[in-house]
Amino acid sequence: MEEAAIARALHVLGVVLWIGGVGFVTTVLLPSVRRMKDPAERVAFFEAIEGRFAWQARGTTLLVGLSGFFLVHHWGLWYRFIDLAYFWMHLMVLVWLVFSVMLFVAEPLFLHRWFHERAKSDPEGTFRIIQRMHWVLLTLSLVTVLVATAGSHGGLAF
Repeated sequence: MEEAAIARALHVLGVVLWIGGVGFVTTVLLPSVRRMKDPAERVAFFEAIEGRFAWQARGTTLLVGLSGFFLVHHWGLWYRFIDLAYFWMHLMVLVWLVFSVMLFVAEPLFLHRWFHERAKSDPEGTFRIIQRMHWVLLTLSLVTVLVATAGSHGGLAF
């Protein structure tokens, strides 16, 4: 099998696991956690589940970044980043960059600590903010998957 075919398959697999996980956290986990009565239990449960998913998200985000870079380089697609007709390439990089900064920089440096401190004083408000952030990220991710899929198959040719 050609190495680019393997890279593309790994890229798609990574996106499915990563964005599918974000969809689960956003639409299932967070609403369930917000229904829990005890704020301390809510924080502990969310941390346990989200902590495990964070490692999956880091791994799949890394896989998607490496395979995407490989494909752009292998197929010589760098020119697409200066042509607005390929705006969906920019969207893919933007989503990857936002998640990478969140997962590898912001969360370990200050978001984790911020969550714990804020959840002690205002658990409802904290989970509301977290849920809104997840909805924004999920929406951006799904729009990106939609337009990138259409764009990569000629559906957005201008």
